[in-house]
Amino acid sequence: MVNNQIIGVHDTHLAPADLDLAVLRENLLEQRLFRQEQLRQIAATSGADAPLRQRAASQTEIRVQLAASARMVLADVEAALARMDEGGYGACGLCRRPIESERLAIVPQARYCTRCQQVREADR
Repeated sequence: MVNNQIIGVHDTHLAPADLDLAVLRENLLEQRLFRQEQLRQIAATSGADAPLRQRAASQTEIRVQLAASARMVLADVEAALARMDEGGYGACGLCRRPIESERLAIVPQARYCTRCQQVREADR
């Protein structure tokens, strides 16, 4: 059963009308399947075309980068699903305030609220 409330560190609640966890979970599960299939396809094409890889190192580099990106997104999706299961989904990983429902609707695997994400990116 999906819990339709988010409980943050400070016992903050978002109403189900603000955030539908069932829809977000379904989105995350779809993303997980997509990324897993993407990684399978990349692995299948990597082994099948050894002569092509020798001729087109740039294609190999692109495949490596795509696979790394897919693995990163897959890890973020898996972490978000784990946070849902553990009851911490929707709380910012830094300030512990609720992540904006609009942000989660667009990036359901988001770990940080918009403000903390901007701070993290500025520090890079």
